Amino acid sequence: MRASHPTDRRADAAHPTGPPPAAPADRHGPCPADGFRPAAVDRDVSAAVGRVLGQVMAEHLDRARALDPLFAHDVADRVARFTLDGGKRLRSRLVWWAMRACGGRDDVAARAALRTGAALELIQTCALAHDDLMDGAATRRGRPALHASVAAQYRRTAPDGRAERLGEAAAVLAGDLALAWADDLIADTVVPEPGSRRVRELWRDMRTEMVAGQYLDVQGQATRSHAVPQAVRAATLKSALYSVERPMALGAALAGADPATTAALCAAGRCAGLAFQLRDDIDDLFADLDRTGKPPGGDLRNGKPTYVFTVARAWADAAGDLNALAVLDEAHGRADLPESALDPVRRVLVTTGALRAVEDRIGRLARCAVGQLRSARLEPTGGAELERLLLRVAGLPTSRPAAGPLSAAPVAETEESGR
Repeated sequence: MRASHPTDRRADAAHPTGPPPAAPADRHGPCPADGFRPAAVDRDVSAAVGRVLGQVMAEHLDRARALDPLFAHDVADRVARFTLDGGKRLRSRLVWWAMRACGGRDDVAARAALRTGAALELIQTCALAHDDLMDGAATRRGRPALHASVAAQYRRTAPDGRAERLGEAAAVLAGDLALAWADDLIADTVVPEPGSRRVRELWRDMRTEMVAGQYLDVQGQATRSHAVPQAVRAATLKSALYSVERPMALGAALAGADPATTAALCAAGRCAGLAFQLRDDIDDLFADLDRTGKPPGGDLRNGKPTYVFTVARAWADAAGDLNALAVLDEAHGRADLPESALDPVRRVLVTTGALRAVEDRIGRLARCAVGQLRSARLEPTGGAELERLLLRVAGLPTSRPAAGPLSAAPVAETEESGR
């Protein structure tokens, strides 16, 4: 476990048990008449996606309350709150700027991109509710995770572990509900031809890839896998495709991009997406709570075979460094590992060279992403915004690099390479 269960007071603060709040749409304000005009959305994509989500959540919550107030309060309202109140809107911004970079400029394409981005935010809610449950993580974004919040709400009225079991079940159902709402949003979105069929194909593939990546993650966790290729494959499916490549492909499809442009964007997205996951693996050990919203070392305690860990172990094994292997193996999968025991693991990641190697690979992946992006014929403003966003995804400075190496043939990167 990353932390003990929160107190009833903290859970109540995150989700009061009194009357539900005003419809979430009020939080973002009504969508203005030009709310789907590309030039207006360009100024603040996250806010535009928030307005769409506010309207969609208000409609769903009205139906949920009419169906059953308890279900609406305990499950539907938590899904709406989580989706509206947190996150960086990464995936929805990637959809938008990919659409704009590929020449999307009419109101129909803009509306479709915002609704697709909103659907991706709901998919993310599904993924995180399930992920926190599978990892036994008690916090998310600095607040109680959904299953922990429900458990705390019912701990007085459902003793003997029943509150915890209810919290687990509620997290599964909340994730399912978020996925259903996301599918509804895509199904009800008008997509300009010829992109309609392609959008639905991408959506189907992305959902399956996300589940496959999550399974590889927990399977490797359960079997204590130390295989570098499996760690990369899980990162590719769980994060590179779902978080970056597929959103960019969806944006390209909404703009009716040609195959060559779409291929370049997908290649850029896969490189940046893998860099995104490798950065997340490093942050789990080296970033603080204020930055990540969760205590450090959660992946290590859960026994996740992250790329940086598997590389460190492989290199320690190859060097015959028994002390380093002992530090890694004793900490990996130890649920009660104290924070003070993280420092020896951090030192091993540094002394084996694994941390530097992963940082170097992140840099190569970022160069690959930018090189692929610059190889495509993109609208200048949209292309520049997309480039900055991909660099931010990789955790690198977002100022546009000078032309030169990045404009040449991109660095070759394959998802199975170990270094």
